[in-house]
Amino acid sequence: MSATSLYISASTNRQHHAGHCAPGSGLVAFASHKYIALWDTQNQDGRGVYATLPGHNAEVTCVRFLDDDALLSADEAGELILWTRSPDGQARCMRDLDVLTTLTLPQWILAARTKAHERTVSALTVYAGVIVTGSSDATLKVWSLQTDDDKGASSQIQHVQTLDLRGRFAIDVQIDTLPGTSVLVMAVGTTDRNVGIFTRSEGQSDFTHALSLPGHDDWVRSLSFSHSINPHGQTLSLASGSQDGTIRLWQFASASTKPQTGLEDAADDLLDAFEASLDEVGDEGGRQISLKRHTLGVKAADGSTKTYHVTFDALLVGHEAGVTSVAWRPGAPILLSTSTDSSVILWTNDSASGLWINAQRFGDIGGQKLGGFVGGLWASRGMDALAWGWTGGWRRWREVENGKKWEEVEAITGHQGTVRGLCWSPDGSYLVSTSYDQSTRIHGPVPVASGAEVWHELARPQVHGYDLVAAAFVNPLQFVSVADERVARVFDAPRRFTTLLDNLGTVAVAAETTASRPVAASVPPLQLSNKAECVDAAEEEDSSLDNLARVPFEGELASRTLWPETEKVFGHGYELIAIGASHAGELIATACKSTSAEHAVVRVYETNTWQQVGKPLEGHVLTVTRIRWSPDDLFILTVSRDRSWRLFGPRTADNHYPPCASTPKAHARIVWDCAWAHDGSFFVTVARDKTARVWTSTDESRMQWTDVATIKLDDAGTAVDILPADASSSRIHMAVGHENGKVNVYTSEKGVPQKWTVFAKLDSSIAGIDHIYQLAWRPKKSGGREMQAGEGMATLALCSEDKMLRLLDVRLD
Repeated sequence: MSATSLYISASTNRQHHAGHCAPGSGLVAFASHKYIALWDTQNQDGRGVYATLPGHNAEVTCVRFLDDDALLSADEAGELILWTRSPDGQARCMRDLDVLTTLTLPQWILAARTKAHERTVSALTVYAGVIVTGSSDATLKVWSLQTDDDKGASSQIQHVQTLDLRGRFAIDVQIDTLPGTSVLVMAVGTTDRNVGIFTRSEGQSDFTHALSLPGHDDWVRSLSFSHSINPHGQTLSLASGSQDGTIRLWQFASASTKPQTGLEDAADDLLDAFEASLDEVGDEGGRQISLKRHTLGVKAADGSTKTYHVTFDALLVGHEAGVTSVAWRPGAPILLSTSTDSSVILWTNDSASGLWINAQRFGDIGGQKLGGFVGGLWASRGMDALAWGWTGGWRRWREVENGKKWEEVEAITGHQGTVRGLCWSPDGSYLVSTSYDQSTRIHGPVPVASGAEVWHELARPQVHGYDLVAAAFVNPLQFVSVADERVARVFDAPRRFTTLLDNLGTVAVAAETTASRPVAASVPPLQLSNKAECVDAAEEEDSSLDNLARVPFEGELASRTLWPETEKVFGHGYELIAIGASHAGELIATACKSTSAEHAVVRVYETNTWQQVGKPLEGHVLTVTRIRWSPDDLFILTVSRDRSWRLFGPRTADNHYPPCASTPKAHARIVWDCAWAHDGSFFVTVARDKTARVWTSTDESRMQWTDVATIKLDDAGTAVDILPADASSSRIHMAVGHENGKVNVYTSEKGVPQKWTVFAKLDSSIAGIDHIYQLAWRPKKSGGREMQAGEGMATLALCSEDKMLRLLDVRLD
């Protein structure tokens, strides 16, 4: 392969069934935009997502493993896809501190797909080869897997039955077998507040409605079955979690099994009358706890009828808001529940009293924090408890000391919105990303015991009230960001961040640089600006973060890794859209959205005073889409929606950049991006007209420029960057991103920009499936260590509409 994944920052969709763990391993698959992301929770180095599976054409809503080698997923368009594990592995390069190693990872292939529903698939379950999907079209559909070869590889999803829910739609569906039989029982949580019970008798192919279990006061969002052995015989337990903030436990037992309630001799009609009287005198008008014993009859294979009783067993009250998921621990009577109150609770039955108690509680105190947790599950055969939140990040707790203690460990993080921009720090030690989820994030490598570097999100400097568009580093510890507002904001790294970089081994920061910085930052109430915290106040709140020697967790990233905002830069009349910083860090240039020449200007500011210098750079008549400084900072190159590029410079003594060259009709459509060669001898522009054009200077003063090559692209070009070359390299490499998410790498001999050949084509399996907004090669100097010229590898960062930030190792030799 010409390129392999080094790092994938991916968030989880806001769906209750967006994640699932393989039953026999620690492999977690979760929905991330239109992808299925794969995360090995048992990886010793703490690596996150190692691969993504493209195939869906709409946002994925449900993911479910059939077994360790098969996976189902469904989406908002109603499509159901089967993935199977191929015995052939895929190569993946891992960059160690000094060498490059190649690992072979399992490869997943799309085995079958079908249009399951006309609307969004809201629920998905599988049991013993039976698949059930629920949709907002108010139907349940039953499916089976058909095989067509001797190896048993599933190749077709066959429709079996459709159940009409009469205007209600399924939020969750679970299947299991009744005790002592092979009769399937299906529980359905719908929008009518009841739990519907369906059965499929032995030898039958269709499910029939058997009864409804009332009790909840709001939608039933999650269900979970578990077989357990009790002193009175074998039973099947069902947990139902509701938006009313409660969890109800139900017991399915054979009529020959002695019930645990002790009410086997009470007449059902007397219980009904008693419960009705409670409803009449109830102060709150809600549903009362029902002890009614529901009777369930099913047919066995020999034609006989077996009777089962379904009884209410317990009411679990502990969450302060709606319950979003419940899950029984594999092989143990412990129930995990998540809620929008930002808590995860582990429930267990106390052997002394027989009561269900809150054994462990994780999460954040305060409730309703950023939407709380959307879903949760068990991983690594029940050793890890996982939950993902409204912002798309995961949190994970691992059992230690034989269940006596749980500790939080590293998990997955990622942007919940479109990743609009990225920028490497000047030395390439780490990078910053900006997103429409209104946050900026710092990503960096962390050396691990095996000798490799594993990338993580290290900080969340800015959590803003506007969609963030782009950022540019002024120096390694200061950057400027622009958002959907008229102000550019400047952020300086606090002491907490510089200490973290040093403790993790990402990059060493001089002690004198660290000592002079504020310890941290916070956002005062009713304000958007991050304010520096004094030492005393920060230490009182959370001194444990000030000398952190591990990667911050999701809860810490969201609240305690902010950077102080030190300046605001004004000048534009409309929302900012582009920013660029000079290589020396002395100047920045910004542009705003515009439909007229009056506002389609670029303004230049000094970074020591943050005051505008020189006159606004005029010439464009529509929005400027990208600003790039030449390598020697003498020229500023801009491209625009008006289909032109303009060059300003050389820079005068007062930092003014006069106009020097332009091409009004450089392309036939919008020009999205541009990039300079490492020596400034040429630059490239890419546009929506499916071309990339190379421009070189025709005179020594670089005042006249002409196009010397036009590269025909496979799709509309949206991003471009040229790899910085060193003296030992004889070739130049250029990456071009497209509107369909694909990336092509082109190569040319140094000094011959007229001829370009395709070096590698990176498709959706490793690049993207949507609009690529920005590409950036990692600077050659990284962490104070020069990369070996002969290693033949370079790192390419890309961000796109599919909400992901990716780092790719590209093999150049």
